[in-house]
Amino acid sequence: MDEAVIKYYRKLLRTGFEHAGSFDNPSVFLESGAVGKSCWGGGAGEYMHIFINVTNGRIDDIRYLCLCDPTANVTVEALCALAKGKRVDETQTITEDSILQAIGTESEDVRKKARRLLESLNNGLTRFRLKMPQTSSP
Repeated sequence: MDEAVIKYYRKLLRTGFEHAGSFDNPSVFLESGAVGKSCWGGGAGEYMHIFINVTNGRIDDIRYLCLCDPTANVTVEALCALAKGKRVDETQTITEDSILQAIGTESEDVRKKARRLLESLNNGLTRFRLKMPQTSSP
């Protein structure tokens, strides 16, 4: 496992997993099937659920529940930290490289997991935007 991932994971163990958890009635819910089982190694019982609350077009809360390897856990924590507080349309500026930079690694494993998470996030937020009533400007 990448040294930067180990360091980040140990920090999370000491300080707590800030974005771990769930809440009722999320605006967007992403489940392990949407994130992609192969991303987490496909081990028995592995899963990832992401809960996103959007208020006034901004992500005001994003949390996850997972049973996965430490690399995936670190990657989803970094994604949540980058996405929280952003407007829904701004999340498209989050890239694999920005997640890698937040963790401090160039690991190909992290890049793969970041790619899958970002695809899932963008698909979920696109579905959310399509469901929202369109407002017209005067």
